Amino acid sequence: MFEIFQYGFIVRGLEAGIIVGLIAPLVGIFLVLRGYSLITDTLAHVSLAGIALAFLFGWSPIITALLVTVASSVGIDRLRTAKHAFGESALALFLSGSLALATILISLSHRFNTSLLNYLFGSIVTVTNEDIYTMLALGVVVFLAVLFLYKELVFVSFDESAAQVAGIPVRFVNTLFIILAATTVSLSIPVVGVLLIGALMIIPVLGALQLKLGFLQTILVAESISLASVISGIFISYYLNLATGGTIVLITLVIFSGLVLLKRFF
Repeated sequence: MFEIFQYGFIVRGLEAGIIVGLIAPLVGIFLVLRGYSLITDTLAHVSLAGIALAFLFGWSPIITALLVTVASSVGIDRLRTAKHAFGESALALFLSGSLALATILISLSHRFNTSLLNYLFGSIVTVTNEDIYTMLALGVVVFLAVLFLYKELVFVSFDESAAQVAGIPVRFVNTLFIILAATTVSLSIPVVGVLLIGALMIIPVLGALQLKLGFLQTILVAESISLASVISGIFISYYLNLATGGTIVLITLVIFSGLVLLKRFF
């Protein structure tokens, strides 16, 4: 069984998976509490445009996706704040627009190949040492930002109006948070892919919420579900020759279903 660690891409994949498994639910829990779950899909499609741009000009896919996604996340926040688009309409605008742009860029680059498919659905084979360093740096930034603004994020997530009355800079917190979400989406792409990242950020949190624990305990359970899904998913996908991202997400769904049944019968 342990011969799997002889392969460098497996070790890199596990390292990347652990980083993603720790950071994704940490941001995802605030998305769920705010009712922003769909924003992960929008940012994921925006990141696809960034990856297509990277393929066209030969840039780093993760860095390009990060820059494009962060810029778009600020645009989404401004559009929603300025009331130019109501509710989920702002998300629909960016989702459809970025997908159309990605399609055009891909057609221009003529590089719709296996590498691009790996970014769409996730593949640990694509993870390089440079990717690990980038993901680790981004992961540390996201973790420290959440740690530093933890009380403000919790307050704003539960009652935005009360937080504003209490003197918390709600607009700044919201803008910073959506940037953190965009960063998390970008660093997760190599492991679970553009089309599946939303599931890894949301499903472990939904599973943890079934247990009706305290806030910190819920985060820890969500982290455990995420890490267990990522690590077991990498092993299973390797031995059964399955797609890594899809395997990870299906495991999270199995765990979530088990917790729902546990809640129902106990």
